[in-house]
Amino acid sequence: MCGIFAYLNYHVPRTRREILEILLKGLHRLEYRGYDSAGVGIDGGNGKDWESNAKSIQLIKQRGKVKALDEEIDKQQDIDMDVEFDVHLGIAHTRWATHGAPSPVNSHPHRSDKSNEFIVIHNGIITNYKDLRKFLESKGYDFESETDTETIAKLVKYMFDNRENNDISFATLVEQVTQLLEGSFALVFKSVHYPGEAVGTRRGSPLLMGVRSDHKLSSDHIPVLYRSTSKDKKGCSALPRMDQDTCLFPVDEKAVEYYFASDASAVIEHTNRVIFLEDDDVAAVVEGRLSIHRIKRTAGDYPARVIQTLQMELQQIMKGNFSSFMQKEIFEQPESVVNTMRGRINFDDNIVILGGLKDHIKEIQRCRRLILIACGTSYHAGVATRQVLEELTELPVMVELSSDFLDRNTPVFRDDVCFFISQSGETADSLMALRYCKERGALTVGVTNTVGSSISRETDCGVHINAGPEIGVASTKAYTSQFVALIMFALLMCDDRISVQPRRREIIQGLRVLPDLIKEVLSLDDEIQSLATELYKQKSVLIMGRGYHYATCLEGALKIKEITYMHSEGILAGELKHGPLALVDKLMPVIMIIMRDNTYIKCQNALQQIVARQGRPIVICDKDDYETAKNSSRTIKVPHCVDCLQGVLSVIPLQLLSFHLAVLRGYDVDCPRNLAKSVTVE
Repeated sequence: MCGIFAYLNYHVPRTRREILEILLKGLHRLEYRGYDSAGVGIDGGNGKDWESNAKSIQLIKQRGKVKALDEEIDKQQDIDMDVEFDVHLGIAHTRWATHGAPSPVNSHPHRSDKSNEFIVIHNGIITNYKDLRKFLESKGYDFESETDTETIAKLVKYMFDNRENNDISFATLVEQVTQLLEGSFALVFKSVHYPGEAVGTRRGSPLLMGVRSDHKLSSDHIPVLYRSTSKDKKGCSALPRMDQDTCLFPVDEKAVEYYFASDASAVIEHTNRVIFLEDDDVAAVVEGRLSIHRIKRTAGDYPARVIQTLQMELQQIMKGNFSSFMQKEIFEQPESVVNTMRGRINFDDNIVILGGLKDHIKEIQRCRRLILIACGTSYHAGVATRQVLEELTELPVMVELSSDFLDRNTPVFRDDVCFFISQSGETADSLMALRYCKERGALTVGVTNTVGSSISRETDCGVHINAGPEIGVASTKAYTSQFVALIMFALLMCDDRISVQPRRREIIQGLRVLPDLIKEVLSLDDEIQSLATELYKQKSVLIMGRGYHYATCLEGALKIKEITYMHSEGILAGELKHGPLALVDKLMPVIMIIMRDNTYIKCQNALQQIVARQGRPIVICDKDDYETAKNSSRTIKVPHCVDCLQGVLSVIPLQLLSFHLAVLRGYDVDCPRNLAKSVTVE
């Protein structure tokens, strides 16, 4: 979804050109989230004094890519690029249109009035914006865009115009505004009335802060400050004191730089020291000091926010020698699967250890039902592993789409264990489902790829899949790592059941050789590219399988839909005669997945039915399966593995096929139209 990036330099002299380069580079790092327009807000003056320069704000916004914004910045005649700022706050944004079409006027930052007194960038959706807009219009505020965000900018101006005293702080102003907002948001504010100050806040959408200084910081954690209930003489709630015990700053008031961002990929090249903000935190930087405020104290609140050190490396978010992030991530799967298992499986002793679950595993083993809740590709990872989870745990396993789970008000009980699977850990529907399940007393488990994400923080326990940053919108390596993580959970659940030990050992040894088998499948890339040249002009493709491979069909079809814009459908082969067979003729491309497992004979029957209707199926099969090859127009032969792990190997040809189809059709593989990487709104 939308990407937020802001940069504040305090006693670190930067020219306007350097500041804009930092802002644009931050936006480039957030491009993978999906967007259709971009904008920046900077100080507008051209004098030598930064404070007088900060008394005006310049907005530059453009539809299209960040490159188009860069070109628009170069056209600006009234700003001197070589002016140096000792203190400056610049804010930048990539917008994914929800309210109003992509256009400069609908792009962020949004402004409070024509003189840009307050500007704001926003990720999320304000659900009560129509009521707020109606109220503000009745007070004489004029709106210029169709967005919900402009309401926030006008509202902060209204609060400032009607302030009870002139000493009101920027943080207090933002607190007053957020109390009136409903929905989800991450916000960063800038104002001519508070030069060199930044305020950021979040509720339901991700926001983190990066800190960079060559000098020692006052602390490695920041206490959360609560507004006192007592009133001062002017009738305002008293703010807590601001000193070395309540703020973060460089010792001896030296130089420091702060970054606000939607995710860590935008700040990692500047600093690896970050603070993940919690819902309803208000982070304020005043005179180079960072403080974190909350209005209400609730049970279970952490008393401080800790500065965490990111383990991410810059090269992880670079393409390297690959043409796109998706291609890179497909070819990283041998390593990403190893990283998911690293330190968690002792292959010699057949021991599985998941540290994130160790305090709760006994409780999970006593549960009555497992519910896997997710969206999109993460949902398919749940479908792919449901059968082996049922086999090894002997528990009923439900796999639910988060949105549908909420729509049905699904009954959830205290003896249920609910898994929330999400690459970003910020998926809005899954996050809402998590809160729904917590209210009903269920134990919650997160399976995410993002340290510090909302799901990883709000669940009782969890498994981090360690796949590394995934930039391409179409998920590839996160799917296979989620698959392996859920398999490891199933193995952990049955470690004390004697009857399943032979099967358990077989799966563990299958995991041992899995990375090498993935490399073998990736060596088929040229063959799959050749197949793509035969298919890329088609309008539709059917993908069929059953048993362990039904999820592979769904996931392969989703990949083709996402990045090639071809119609594709994953079909359960057992349902062939109940309707889908009517689609089969000599022109319809059909891909079948047939592996030597307990559904092999039934899949052969389905293959015969397709051939009998003049279908020309392309079959993904075991490399030693000569019988299937005889009845197929074309085969893609993959190595054999344990049946419950074969889905990891059979999905990779479909990932590669979707990639090559998209390239041949001339589409942007990493940023498909209308889609965002992290879906942070419902």
